[in-house]
Amino acid sequence: MSNLTLSYLQIDLAWEDSQANRQAIEAAVLELDICDIVVLPEMFLTGFTMSPETCAEPIDGDNVQWLIDLASRSGKALAGSLSVSVAGEHRNRFLFITPEGRIAKYDKRHLFTMGDEPKHYTAGDERVIIHYKGWRIMPLVCYDLRFPVWSRNCDEYDLLIYVANWPAARRVAWRSLLQARAVENLTYVVGVNRVGLDGYELEYAGDSQVISFDGELLKDTEPFKAAIESVTISKDDLNMYRSRFPAAADRDAFSLSGVKRRVVEL
Repeated sequence: MSNLTLSYLQIDLAWEDSQANRQAIEAAVLELDICDIVVLPEMFLTGFTMSPETCAEPIDGDNVQWLIDLASRSGKALAGSLSVSVAGEHRNRFLFITPEGRIAKYDKRHLFTMGDEPKHYTAGDERVIIHYKGWRIMPLVCYDLRFPVWSRNCDEYDLLIYVANWPAARRVAWRSLLQARAVENLTYVVGVNRVGLDGYELEYAGDSQVISFDGELLKDTEPFKAAIESVTISKDDLNMYRSRFPAAADRDAFSLSGVKRRVVEL
């Protein structure tokens, strides 16, 4: 597929209230026009909670079953992260669920030390590339954005998706780094962040964006307001740009040693 239509929800999240968030998200997704993927923020059913002992659900629990059902009913792939419990551990897990019920997962690699995330969650150890509708997609979560080596593109992907609960106090970093990741990796970047206040009284500006491979802002969502946006991106345009400006051919030869890599065909 040459074109891919993405929609995303820049929304306020009810604190640690999965039922309220499910209702709001379901209504929004079912009202959307035709698109291929709907991107939701980080921990979109709870907010960025450090209470997974009470908020996290098993990976085969009601929340994931609800997502599978919603993807099927809407005819759209759904992407975003949840607080989940897996084998006695808690993970900040990015899920990508197709309308047919196929699932890819990525566990957040870089846990936010200043927010005590490593005290409550276990970090992931795999880079994951999702193959979907002719596109190669790399999913990443919030703080991962600050670590460019982890997202380095060695002709592995065409689209980076960042989902986040990124506080407004550091919105300049969010905006700048999203654009940098697009330019340095010759890729499309989608960054989806929440708005509103969380249970720790942190404010979120949103600043959700879709950025082209050359750094152009294709979507720049109004900050501090809930919004639903859609954009269509072109694989042909991406390939043409990479052919005309093959900067990736001059990249350094170093690699991440000992890192697991997994490709998921959906």
